[in-house]
Order: sequence, then C-alpha cells, then structure tokens
Amino acid sequence: MRYKWILFSALTMALWGRLGGQEETSPEGEAPAGGQGEAAVLTRPDARTLTLKIPAPRGLITDRKGRPLAENRVGYQFAIQFAHFPEPSDAEIIAWARERIVHASTLAGKNYGASDASLLSHYKHRRWLPLVFAASLVPPEQEETFRKQLIPGLVMHPIYYRHYPGGDSAAHIIGYVRSKGRLPEGPIVHGDLLFEDAHGDAGLEKILDQELTGRAGERKVIFGSGGKKLRDSLTRRPRIGQTVVTTLDLDWQKHAEAVLEEHCKRGAFVVIDIPTGEVLVLASRPSYDINVWVPRISNEELRALNEDEARPMYGRAFQGLYPPASSFKPVVALTSLTGNIVEEWTEVDCPAYIELGARPKSKMWNHTRKAEGLMNVTRAIARSNNCWFYQVGIETGPSAFLATARKLGYGSRSGLPLHGESSGRVPTNEYVLKKFGRPFTDGDTANYSIGQAWEATPLQVAQSMAGIANGSVLPKLQLIRQVQDPAGGVLSAADPESRNSLHLDPDAVQVVHEGMFDVVHAEWGTGRRGALSFAEVCAKTGTGQWIPALNQEIAWYAGFFPSGNPRLAFAVLYEGDPDEKVSGGRKAAPMVPAFFEKFKSEIKNMIRPPSKALIVAEGGAEEPAVPVALPVDEEGNLITPDGEILRAIPVEPLVAEREEDGEPVDPVGEALPAIPVDEAPVAIPVDEAPVAIPVDDAPVAIPVDEDD
Repeated sequence: MRYKWILFSALTMALWGRLGGQEETSPEGEAPAGGQGEAAVLTRPDARTLTLKIPAPRGLITDRKGRPLAENRVGYQFAIQFAHFPEPSDAEIIAWARERIVHASTLAGKNYGASDASLLSHYKHRRWLPLVFAASLVPPEQEETFRKQLIPGLVMHPIYYRHYPGGDSAAHIIGYVRSKGRLPEGPIVHGDLLFEDAHGDAGLEKILDQELTGRAGERKVIFGSGGKKLRDSLTRRPRIGQTVVTTLDLDWQKHAEAVLEEHCKRGAFVVIDIPTGEVLVLASRPSYDINVWVPRISNEELRALNEDEARPMYGRAFQGLYPPASSFKPVVALTSLTGNIVEEWTEVDCPAYIELGARPKSKMWNHTRKAEGLMNVTRAIARSNNCWFYQVGIETGPSAFLATARKLGYGSRSGLPLHGESSGRVPTNEYVLKKFGRPFTDGDTANYSIGQAWEATPLQVAQSMAGIANGSVLPKLQLIRQVQDPAGGVLSAADPESRNSLHLDPDAVQVVHEGMFDVVHAEWGTGRRGALSFAEVCAKTGTGQWIPALNQEIAWYAGFFPSGNPRLAFAVLYEGDPDEKVSGGRKAAPMVPAFFEKFKSEIKNMIRPPSKALIVAEGGAEEPAVPVALPVDEEGNLITPDGEILRAIPVEPLVAEREEDGEPVDPVGEALPAIPVDEAPVAIPVDEAPVAIPVDDAPVAIPVDEDD
C-alpha cells in the first residue's frame, strides 16, 4: 500500500527543489550582487522570506473494482519566469515579457496576451514565482517539441490537473472541479498558495468534496539578493485526499451507454443489485466529455452545451421526469391484491373503453382500442390492459395505491450523492385541490392507475422494481461502496440496508411476479423482445404521452431477474422524438438483452446460489461436527454476521508498487516528471457551472398504444 506515499515523496522533493526560476547568475551572466548570507534579506530589495502553502492533490474516484473515474495528471502551461533586473524601467520589463509571450504564441499557434499592468505588478510583487499567461494546456504530443524551442525566461509550467479517463462516461455522476480562486496579484503574504487550489463544483466531486480534499502542506523559503535561495525547508508535507470507491461497474456503465447510443437518441439505463441496493449502472444519453472543463471551458464551448436541444448536461437517469406509464401497473395490482379488492382468480370485464365523468362522459380507451373480455390480474399485467387497471384502480382508490408508490420510493429523492437529483411528483388530494380547485375524480384515478399525469425518474422506476422483486422491503440504494485513506485503509463502507417496509401480502407479490413473468415469456405478453437466454425475466413494458403539445412519447421496459431469486433490477427509458410512434415492447425492451447478454458468464455466476465457507465446530463422539455457513460475496470474500467488510476493495493506484528506471509510475503508466518549485502545479480554473434545465410539470396525458 506504499504507492501513494512514494508518489507524494517524489512530488514533495520536486517541489522542494527550486522555488525561484533563477540560479545564482544574473540575466547578463554576471555574479549576483549582494551578500551571500541571511543579512541580505534585510539589505537587498530582492531578498524575501516566503511561507507558502502546497495544495494537496485530490483523492481518486474509482469504480467498484478500483478503476479510476477521476484522477490527477500532469500538464504544462506557458509561463514567464522573470529575471531579476538591476534597476529596470517599466518599458524594459514589459518588452522583455512580451518577447516571451510572442514566442509562445508562435510556437502554439495561438494569440496569448497579458496586460502591461499585470506584467509590471507581477514583476514588482511576485517575480520569485512564475506568471502563467496561457490558460490552455500544451498538447501532450507537442511537449517535447516546444520544450526544445523555449527561450530564457519562457518556461513550460507543469500543473496537476483533474482528468476523467472515461470522457463522457458517467459524466453526470462524477461532476467536475473548479478553481477556488486565482492567485493574488499583490505582494506575497504568509500562507499564499504555491499554486491554485480546486474544489468540487458538480457531481460526486462537489458532494464528496470534503472527503476528496487533502490537507495542504507548508514550506518556508528564504531568498537573498539576485534571487539566490538561502534556505528551503518543508515544514509540513501535503496529504492526498481520500479515495472514493463507487458501486458503479465501469465495464457495465460503458456498455449501457453504448447500447443507448445504438438504440436511441435520448434515454437512460439503470441497473441495481437487489440484495445490496448498489447501483451498478446509471447511464444517461446524451452525455458530454467532462474533460472539456479542464483546465477551463471557453464561453463558446459552454454556450454550445447549454444551447444543444438534446441537453447533454442533463442527467436523464436521475434528473429526468417522465410519466412512469404502464411500468407502474404492478404497483396498482399489488395494492388491490393486498387490500382484497381483487383475488388472484377474480376476472374483470375489459371493454375497448370505459366512460367516466359528467355528461358528456369521457371515453378512457384500452391501448388496443379493442375489447379483450374477462381477465384476471396476471393476464391484465401481461397484456397491459388499461381498462382492467382503470376499473380496479378506481375501486382500490388513489390514496391506497399512491401510498404504495411512495413506499416504493416514488415522489422522493433516493438519498444517493447525486447532484441535482429530481424528487419526482406523486399526486395528492391536496395538490389536486390547489391546482384544479377540486378533489380527486375517477378520471384522475384512472390516469394515475396507468402511470399517467404524474412523474418519476428512471432511477425511481428501477428502485421500485427492486422493491417489488424483494416483496418485503425497499432496499436502500448505495452509490458509494467504500471511502479509503491514502494507505488503502477502509474509513467507511456501505452495508446493505432497507429503506422501509412495504407491508405487502406475500401471496400478492407472488401473483404480480407471475404476471410480470408472463409479460416476457407468455405468447400474449407485451415484452417478449426483452427476454434473456440465460435467465427468466419478470418485467413490465410502458408507453406514455410525455409532452402532448409536441405529440412526444416515451417508452419503458423495467423489471428484474431471475424470477425465482431476484438479483438484478433494471429500468430502461426510450425518449421518442415529436410525432414518433413508440412502444415499450418495440423500443425499450430490446435494449435489455443487448446489454445483459454481453455479461452472460459474469451474471450467471452472480445469480448462482452463493458458495458457502464452512466453519466446523468441534463436537464429541455423540455430537457430530456442525457446519456453520458464512456468506461470501461474488468475489469470494467472507462477510461476517454483522456485515463487516473484511478487506479493502483493491484500488490499483493505491497499492501498486511498480517502478521504471527507479522512478515511481503514476496510475496512467507514465513516470511523474520532476516538478521544480518555480513551475508549481496550478489547479483547474473553471468559468461557470452548467445550468440544469428544469422540466415542467407534465399535464394529464392521454393513454397511448404500447403493443409490440
């Protein structure tokens, strides 16, 4: 577990090496003026005593297997390291500096600049430190070429910057950082930062900023005249931030994003491990490359993101609000069965439509617009018959089945560390009174019973499926698996918990499972395109009218598997174009096998009954040894009865002890360059945070066709 300390030792010694950019000669090559002792501090204007803070690198963010989602890298920016001139004029200082700016602009093919006032101010107050005038990073492939063409006083100033290896993968979850503020332009004061520090500004970077932020180091440096360093002591080493290990599986996350890209323009894919509540996939399409914010996003890039009609910065998986549509019907069935409104064998006549309201009555149609005769609950779920749920929902009452919806997580945030998560909206009688000036009507209830006229996120739909699969409790969702200290010690770890009890009749749960099984496996089911080759799936299709003014629909496919011992719950959302005819069975369901079949072998091992470690208790001749089974996780690690996690999740950048030519190797496989103090790292400056685009309340929707 020594890797991170090796990295810090190298960084600290490099920072300790050189603070000023000048050696012991003046720019003209003459011997420096002034004495060689500490008395020069008091007698020479160039002498300085500096106490500087060293910002600590941020901790890593990794997936569940320790693969980095956010890490630190080394880059370079052009900067001026002023010479110490003997009695220069303002014009000489400016001309000397501009010559170096022009040279850098020629090398990079860019138009760098700095004001005369900033050049003079830096020379007067901060010439012992480099002046960075180029915010953009030197392209890595040009670093060596540029370095060979530098002129004296022009340096490539190395900085440590945040890097997101996945680019646009899980961008809405990870977030990004921004500079805490630019370095001051006035005189250097006690405790000034050696370079800019950063803090989290979105996503996990923001919500877990305290854990990810390390402890700053401190160093004291004394300069004599001519910029000669007389003393340099590191009084406190910087300490890296903690490592945050998420529950996400990077391979699964990337493949889910690829499946979304192949099957839709806009959508979401969520996968939850039911026993633990761990979120394995939380994918939104479209996304955006978080690295565009490093080291600073331009106004043009930010405007392009904000004005993109596809809203790439909008995390649909947990921010998007959509009617759950027919994916909600199992909740109505569970409530009606638990409340003895219907029994498993109860048959309800299902015409092409029912009429509700005052005269003239409104027609509430079945999605097929055809009568389907007598149906029991399992066939009604499999056929997704609207008229069955209209009638049973009205008989059950909206307060009852909407209360079950709340127990399953609808209408409230999940509690996960997600920046900007939507809570959704489950209607109440008070809400309807306030908005429409009347209590619930049968028409409202009919719409609510088929998941229309209210809103949920894809994460909430997947969470509800985990609760239905469990049947007894709603698992508490987890996104953070462990938080580790720099040495790899586990500071905190998530244990499986229940969020709340569901109070459902076990027989009702079994009946609903049978209906959801028929959705996928019966000839009359609406979700046959969502079947898997290696497991029996229980699921529900759904199609809803999302934005009536644009005739825009959405399609769902949500469920769990395997049917006998549910392990994984999922929800897939397909967001259609205006005037596009969609259905859950045709658009959303095919994404499920497209995703899960890739991990067939891995999932078969996961859903297989876990192996047991046997502890044999000693017994006498008349008392045989008794095997005591302890559960193990999918990786074979023992879990104690109180849920204690017995070892840290391996995080390669923390535990690797590799060296190349005697130098430590960083997580991306490159040796860290020596970083002179006069070329200290600069944190990531960011202009503005993206603005979340609100989604208006969805109006009462018209049921739409959701056949295959």
